[in-house]
Amino acid sequence: MSYLGQVARAAEDVGFEAALTPTGAWCDDAWLSTAMLSQVSERLKFLVAFRPGLTSPYLAAQMAGTFQNHTGGRLLLNVVTGGESHEQRMYGDFHDKDARYARCEEFLHIVRSLWRGETVTFQGEHLRVDDAVLDQIPDPLPEIYFGGSSPAAGTVAARHADVYLTWGEPPEAVREKIDWIRKLAADEGREVRFGIRMHTITRDTAEEAWAEADRLLAGLDPAAIEKVQAGLRRSESEGQRRMLDLHSGSTDGLEVYPNVWAGVGLVRGGAGTALVGSHEQVADRIEEYAALGIDEFILSGYPHLESAYWFGEGVLPILAERGRWEHPAPPRHTSQAVPFAARGRS
Repeated sequence: MSYLGQVARAAEDVGFEAALTPTGAWCDDAWLSTAMLSQVSERLKFLVAFRPGLTSPYLAAQMAGTFQNHTGGRLLLNVVTGGESHEQRMYGDFHDKDARYARCEEFLHIVRSLWRGETVTFQGEHLRVDDAVLDQIPDPLPEIYFGGSSPAAGTVAARHADVYLTWGEPPEAVREKIDWIRKLAADEGREVRFGIRMHTITRDTAEEAWAEADRLLAGLDPAAIEKVQAGLRRSESEGQRRMLDLHSGSTDGLEVYPNVWAGVGLVRGGAGTALVGSHEQVADRIEEYAALGIDEFILSGYPHLESAYWFGEGVLPILAERGRWEHPAPPRHTSQAVPFAARGRS
């Protein structure tokens, strides 16, 4: 927790607005971790990933109210419909993929109704509540982030998401996703914002950045790559399939678009691409994705703390100069480092 506290404080100091925390059997619980981190940070919001099938809708709505009201409104929610079926069964969830999406829609319907202050009686195919009313409504209401590349995911996103998330594919593929979700949302009489999840390897020069990417790649055991890829090929996720298609398990041709590197996905499920290049080049790619309609960028690097500073001190000032970004916190007024040198002495 000490290290995570350093990361959280560094992120808010350099200008990140929020931090995504993952969900799954491989990581710490996001609700508990972020609740603790909120006490060692001041402004940073937390995008808490959680699986609706593992928590009742009433409890999730109540937890959101508690978190929001005790942190001054620093909660965002990343609704993850489910992991792989074998992992879901570890948690006692035996629904298949289609049933998980149907249950997720019922879940979000109930939660949204509770947040509107309604008394909810609902009986669906998967969930049921009777005379449910929420005593502590979150203020403000947490925004709902949601991702998924299957038709079922698109339907849920169009009806319930505030922000639709995609993993970092080349711009044309991202454009197609944006157009797809935007049309589905319009059919529901709604508008959504869009976010992208990528890693970054940004340095003062492009040569330094690519040298770091090459160093990471050189450290990967081919046997480990094959083992991970074999597991990922069994995935039920359409988004994961799209990530695998970018590299097909090969270490060749990993720059799938200028400054977009698919090497991370060789040994990592989920977000498998990184923006690699000089600070200026990374800023250029961010502007290119923003021009497509991407409003929010969820970025990370290895190691987390150093990468926060590389990006925050290298790329964000460039985006600020271009009018693309401003620090979410008011400027701090500090005293002169050498006060007696600030004015002449007689």
